[in-house]
Amino acid sequence: MRAVLPGKPQAKLQAICTGQWEGQRLIVYISGNALVILGGAHKLLQTIYQDEVEDLEAVALDETSGKIATCSGSAIYVHRPYGKNEGALRWSLQCSLKLDIQNDATSTLSWGTSEELLVGSSCLTLFATADAEAAIWRRKLANPAKFAHFSYDASLIASTGRYDRLMKIWRRLSFGSDDVRFDYTYLPHPATVTGLHWRRPYHREQIVDNVLYTIAADRKVRIWAATDTHGLQILQLWAEIDMLESIKPRRFDLVKQSNRRYAFIIDSRDFIVATENAVQSCASEGKEHHALEHVIEVANRSPEICVVLDDGGHMSAWGLEKVGCKARKTTNIFNVAHIEGFQFPLPLDAESGYVQVYNFCSDRPGSPLTLLVHHFDGIVEWVECRVDELFDPSPRQQRLTLKAMWSGHDRPIKKIVRNASGEALISRTNDNEGLIWIHSRSSTGTKLMRQSFLSTSEHIHRTCLLQEGDFVVTLHHQSISLWDTRGSTAVQLASCAYQLDGKALCLILLPETDDGQKVIHVATIGSKMKGIVWEVWNPTEISTNSAKKDSRASSIEQYCTFNLGLKDDLAFVLPVDPAGSSTAISGFIDVFARDIAMSYTNGGILHFWTAKTDLEKGHVQWLLTSTVETGIERPSLASGSSTRKAALVGAAKTTLTIWDTRNAQLEYQEEFDSQDMIQDLDWTSTPDQQSILAVGFPRRVLLLSQLRYDYLNAGPAWASIREIRIGDLTPHQIGDSIWLGSGNLVVGAGNQLFVYDKRVKVPSSLVPKLRLPSQQNISKDIFNVVSRLNGPLPVFHPQFLAQCILSGKNTLVHKIIVGLNKTLKFFAEGDKVDSFLEIPVDEFLHEQEIISVASHKEMRSPYADFSDSDEAEVVTEDLAAQLNENLAKTSIPQLSSQEQIHLADIVECVATVEKHRRSMDENAARYLLFFRQHVLRKGQAPFGQVGITWREIVWAFHSGSQEILVDLVSRQFQGKVLWEHARESGIFMWMTDLTALRAQFEMIARNEYTKTDEKNPIDCSLYYLALKKKNVLVGLWRMAAWNREQASTQRLLANNFQESRWKTAALKNAYALLGKRRFEYAAAFFLLAGNLKDAVNVCFHQLRDVQLAIAIARVHEGDDGLVLQGLLEEKVLPQAAVDGNRWLATWAFWMLNRRDRAVRALISPIFTLLENPESPRLQARSYLANDPALVILYKQLRGKTLQTLKGASMIAPRAEWGFITQNARLYDRMGCDLLALDLVRNWEFLQQPLKTKELDTSPPDPRKMLRRRSSLVVADLPGPKLPNEMKPGVMGDRPPRVFEEPDANSLLDSFGF
Repeated sequence: MRAVLPGKPQAKLQAICTGQWEGQRLIVYISGNALVILGGAHKLLQTIYQDEVEDLEAVALDETSGKIATCSGSAIYVHRPYGKNEGALRWSLQCSLKLDIQNDATSTLSWGTSEELLVGSSCLTLFATADAEAAIWRRKLANPAKFAHFSYDASLIASTGRYDRLMKIWRRLSFGSDDVRFDYTYLPHPATVTGLHWRRPYHREQIVDNVLYTIAADRKVRIWAATDTHGLQILQLWAEIDMLESIKPRRFDLVKQSNRRYAFIIDSRDFIVATENAVQSCASEGKEHHALEHVIEVANRSPEICVVLDDGGHMSAWGLEKVGCKARKTTNIFNVAHIEGFQFPLPLDAESGYVQVYNFCSDRPGSPLTLLVHHFDGIVEWVECRVDELFDPSPRQQRLTLKAMWSGHDRPIKKIVRNASGEALISRTNDNEGLIWIHSRSSTGTKLMRQSFLSTSEHIHRTCLLQEGDFVVTLHHQSISLWDTRGSTAVQLASCAYQLDGKALCLILLPETDDGQKVIHVATIGSKMKGIVWEVWNPTEISTNSAKKDSRASSIEQYCTFNLGLKDDLAFVLPVDPAGSSTAISGFIDVFARDIAMSYTNGGILHFWTAKTDLEKGHVQWLLTSTVETGIERPSLASGSSTRKAALVGAAKTTLTIWDTRNAQLEYQEEFDSQDMIQDLDWTSTPDQQSILAVGFPRRVLLLSQLRYDYLNAGPAWASIREIRIGDLTPHQIGDSIWLGSGNLVVGAGNQLFVYDKRVKVPSSLVPKLRLPSQQNISKDIFNVVSRLNGPLPVFHPQFLAQCILSGKNTLVHKIIVGLNKTLKFFAEGDKVDSFLEIPVDEFLHEQEIISVASHKEMRSPYADFSDSDEAEVVTEDLAAQLNENLAKTSIPQLSSQEQIHLADIVECVATVEKHRRSMDENAARYLLFFRQHVLRKGQAPFGQVGITWREIVWAFHSGSQEILVDLVSRQFQGKVLWEHARESGIFMWMTDLTALRAQFEMIARNEYTKTDEKNPIDCSLYYLALKKKNVLVGLWRMAAWNREQASTQRLLANNFQESRWKTAALKNAYALLGKRRFEYAAAFFLLAGNLKDAVNVCFHQLRDVQLAIAIARVHEGDDGLVLQGLLEEKVLPQAAVDGNRWLATWAFWMLNRRDRAVRALISPIFTLLENPESPRLQARSYLANDPALVILYKQLRGKTLQTLKGASMIAPRAEWGFITQNARLYDRMGCDLLALDLVRNWEFLQQPLKTKELDTSPPDPRKMLRRRSSLVVADLPGPKLPNEMKPGVMGDRPPRVFEEPDANSLLDSFGF
């Protein structure tokens, strides 16, 4: 934790106390009804709320037992410590004490010996709390007690009432007996006693003479001691210090001198320790310190120090030597220092309140003297100083260092709002009170400094900060107000009444075209999507010389009204989190402008808005920038970011989803426990626009960071990087949280604010993604961590290489791997590896020509391999082995150990593909590469992915080199391909030759039969019956004499299943097997009965094996069968639409010979291509459904046949434009910025044909849409109809669409390239 603001201290005389208990420095104070216990400037130990009272009155700490007592009204609460030895120090309520007198009010507390507690009210009451809690002594007072304090040996009590000038000293006459007795005398003062202080011994057990210091309203400090033990008085006046005479300014040109004086006592024990620590600090510096010599000379006399201050920057320090000696000498009181220009935190005026100063010094070597300055306007300042610098008589600019400032609210925090830069905050409570905080950065760290206090009688509905917190706009139910918050108390400058149709939902600061202009505009939007804009004149920009201008400076006026529409089913409207963005925008308003507001409906539709103020026309122009249909019904909470991210919480407040609003895609979904309800969402971003989300729960905050997209491993796009729990600090639930611009998170709980450090301890699961050497400390700045988890990848990263392979950049892949091998040959520990491997950037942007198998054979001829250089130009198996050997013993700085393993896998796969390059095309190479990678990773993680994805299946499906792929897959499984292997490789999905398909299926049947020693015919029944080879199955049953089902099965199989009787018998057996959950065998009997559809349904529904269902249908009736067509149309395609699986959809459409739709499925939503689509699942909107490899397949397929060209022509040019730009953004999010740049630089749009003849009704030739290679297009369109069969006007009704290819620069500008 960077800092803590524990709450506003009470303006009470005993609101704070400090002490040393068992080596632990404790500072306790009361704030509202909370007891705050601290162990240091930024170390909050515990907060205890007394919910049954409204305000606490006093607090006291027992340095012997560690007990803490608080009081309110007639109730006293005693808390005792526990858990210190276990390292978890806490306090719990020991007992509650009550005063006997009804309606009596306690005002002061003090601990004595043996855990006795003195309570001051209208009487003095002494309670025993050690064993049985009981009142053991009570005396009625003339006036209610103002002070009542034990001396440190508990033999004396000093008490006085309000406005009393007589201090009463009580002397205890008996200890340890049931009969507790005191006698008393008076210490007369000429004026009201305003403060007292008992001298503290070096140790609690030390026996010293009691000395009492009193301060009276006559501005004198009096020292009382027992100088005459036989006198009538218990204490006698030993000396007095006149505070007015102590400070006499040396300049006489001042017209009026202030009479305000403040004084505090530094006990001898603290002064001597502080001097010793100063000596140690100076010794380490090795410099001469004349001021230290003076302080050492003073400390040798073991004096108490009386420090007197005024509000003019003067300080006078007096040494009190041998206090209490019977014969006082004149030299016993001596001046230590007189200083001018002393900057001490005192109130600016007398009305600001009272100030109390507490001091202590730690025994830890080098510790400074600590001053706790309690301002009665609600602040405690922790100030540190070295005594030699504090009492240095020579001029010094800086004597004190502000270590911490404790302040806050005295009521629970309801809401925290920040400005756009995150440099100012306003926190407010339900009591319509707000505090404005300024974010301060210094060498000691981040601080929140209280700037102003705002209080109003009207209900504060919404707030908005202006100009780094100097001004605040508050929205009420019927008016809006402007406040000046530059002073300690906010001043209302102007107010304006308003009327709005509907309830005001938000207050938005509108962006201006110029940050420094004089006019600021704020807007509210109501529940009926109608709004009002107000104009606020910037007061700091106007000269105050003119009264007319000054009145204009403090004005807030209605500027205009507007109506956004879209009011149906509206749930809420709120401003987006600025995430560090500027309030100024360009003069244009378009979809690229920064979002300023978001609205969401009960149906889960998100709308994002931007606005621009037109000063000439006097209105505000609004634009809907994006719409996201989430499908989440009745969302309970939402939050948007200016970085185009949105978080949405479901109705039960336990489901969190994160969306990319630019691409309208889901990036993250998580379901939390039912008792862990989400109540707050806050966005911020790194300087390079990487997003971070804080998810607030009742007692914890979860920080989520975006990650790079990973399509090859289907990795998560978001991950938790930190969890903040406040249960150990406060029992109160979190009210709100907000980000500072620096990356610190401010959490408000109860009446306290916690400022958490931006340095995070990275979870072990994310350490590999940071690409840090293992010996480095994994505690980093949150912005650096998130930037390392995102951003561009080095070109030798396995994800970049894999995407290059999918893009067809094989030459570049070989160049990268060869370059990396060359680099690692001479690599030494500590060397840096160039992220580009010194490859020119232009080489990444060259369009890769598709090389045919024949031309590749020519290139790979023995003569082509000849080179004068010893370095290889392609990745051979020998080079791969050499590189992987280097990777095994070398740690590359930019890669984690897991990424190096994946890189070695890719290198091995590329070498394998290169070995077979002469006999395979690009798509076969893509399939083989990722199939080999899957096999290698399955060996490393056997419980990983079950099989390859439909992406690899589609690559192999469109390959012309399937024979070698079948052979390589079979070799991979040592020729014993079982169905689980076939499903893993997807072989029956991508094989197009039905004869080879059936031969391979029969091989599966044989392998299934022989996979066990007993050779069970049941294992292969489904496969042989799918092949319609019942006779083979009969022969296998004949040899299965060991099987108890042999006889009955043989008798059944001997019958003719063309007859209805035996079909029925087979069906009965099938249903019986379904009841026994023998699904595969049941499907075999459905096939035996000739019921292919039911067999396929069993495989699809009961076995949940889509591939088996499709394979059986293909083998049994071919690719044109009705069952396969029905399976694809009724099961596969709807499932693809529900899941958003474009790879499966394009494969299914191609199998149905709907190749136009196969192309459109790569871009258009799948459910728009189906007749009766189901509503897609939430996962269908995931970013994983928009694989950037789809753009490679689209480019390949669209010019393959006339059908695919026809399908491509049905895609609107703007949709294709959006498809390309979206994929460029996906590449960018993956860390493959170079591929994004290559895509937008080299993409060729289809040429839309121009219609030249009005009477020409023939459809245009799709081949004219291609810019090249039109002769290679396969003509697969159905033949033209005769003229009398054609319907007039079918082709002529649609106007021609003309699309001009955009300029490349406009494409690049959209992504900041």
